[in-house]
Amino acid sequence: MNQVNWKKLQNGSDIRGVAMDGVAGEKVNLTVEVATQLGKAFAQWVKQNQTITDITVAVGRDSRLTGESLSAAFISGLTSVGAKVYDCGIASTPAMFMTTVDKAYSIDAGVMLTASHLPFNRNGLKFFTGEGGLNKADITEILNLAEADSFESSSTAAVVDTLDYISIYADGLVESIRSNVAEGVDKLEPLKGLKIIVDAGNGAGGFFADKVLKPLGADVAGSQFLDPDGNFPNHVPNPEDAEAMQSICDAVKKEKADLGIIFDTDVDRSAIVDEDGEPINRNKLIALISAVILDEHPGSTIVTDSITSDGLAWFINDKLKGQHHRFKRGYKNVINESIRLNDAGQESWLAIETSGHAALKENFFLDDGAFLVAKLLVKLADLRVEGKGLSQLIADLPQPKEGKEIRVTINTEEFAAYGQKVIAELESKLLPSWEMVADNFEGIRVKCTGDDEKGWFLLRLSLHDPVIPINIESDIEGGVANIAAKLELILKDYELLNLKQF
Repeated sequence: MNQVNWKKLQNGSDIRGVAMDGVAGEKVNLTVEVATQLGKAFAQWVKQNQTITDITVAVGRDSRLTGESLSAAFISGLTSVGAKVYDCGIASTPAMFMTTVDKAYSIDAGVMLTASHLPFNRNGLKFFTGEGGLNKADITEILNLAEADSFESSSTAAVVDTLDYISIYADGLVESIRSNVAEGVDKLEPLKGLKIIVDAGNGAGGFFADKVLKPLGADVAGSQFLDPDGNFPNHVPNPEDAEAMQSICDAVKKEKADLGIIFDTDVDRSAIVDEDGEPINRNKLIALISAVILDEHPGSTIVTDSITSDGLAWFINDKLKGQHHRFKRGYKNVINESIRLNDAGQESWLAIETSGHAALKENFFLDDGAFLVAKLLVKLADLRVEGKGLSQLIADLPQPKEGKEIRVTINTEEFAAYGQKVIAELESKLLPSWEMVADNFEGIRVKCTGDDEKGWFLLRLSLHDPVIPINIESDIEGGVANIAAKLELILKDYELLNLKQF
């Protein structure tokens, strides 16, 4: 265990590592031995932070090939220091949080083994208490405890019970939808007569078709890749992936479905497809759920990440009469900012990233892809009474003519300092047709007003990698290329930047 680089396992507010061989150049660093040590460390962290001796932890996993062995090892670590465990088997990340607030169980913490949409050889852990997901500092503390390796073994026999919590969680979604549809809608089967396709990408989201949609009366024939398979043989389970989105769009068209739903591996993200087979993700998804939220809570603040479009800002502020608060990338960043605004007296009911992470105030500010979809299904059921569909809610959302993300690699180990230097100096190098955008919390956002531009760009530093992502949008054909060409000329002065993607 002395050879473990514990710090390298930290990925912001969770843990991720290489869990099996199979990808050249990627050495395994998340082993069963490491998982066992992490189980001990997490148990100690819970005891210290909740000032209790006897703790109960719920553990779930997604479909990854290493999930079962790592879960068993983590549970072994928990029980070796006296924790009681509920083994929830295949579950979702949101469900594992819900175990901690479900009054039917006295569960102090929940853990999900997942690496989200990352390749098959990766795995990781996400941690929850009843107060929500752990933050970066908490993960650092857990890893420090694992490295210190100072644990007192328990003399009591291990207690591990199985708990099919994903079924309990699904029942809660069904009840939520039934209780929230409008008067005049069939309360028992509000989705009767609708054909809805689910694509789980062979992750953990397959339950949604049989355990949520079917009881509500929906026809789910044609749903695909529902069975858990950690090889991910069909496509990456990721609503941001172009191939994955094309797959669900094609399925909706083929089946002549009314709606398509796609989840990521651990179901904390989602996107939908309308009846025409058109994707509603990224800015469109934010606009859609914002329309729902602002109908319920007029004037509320919608917190998004930094790369959302100017058209979305207009839609939220001017069309919906809400308050768009564009913040930083990172789902924990937008969630924590929305919580901060509420604490300061500014009502905020939604925190959402363009990646599909969406957290609602009414749902513990939990980023829950299934709850997001459930919220939209309620609206769909209500709109059917009026002969309308979900896509009509965002008919006025302006769409950019073009959009592109360029990822510039920083070729130095001191990449954070170098990237910050580039961003700081760029302000003094703006062209006459470029204007700094105020109220920007990440990197530098610039409005490009030239006749050959008509758009904007955001240049920021990646949260974890030696990369400067540059997002560009334009309302005219060729505008993105023109903005990129001008920006490249400026960035050529920085010899440690790799500009191959321009």
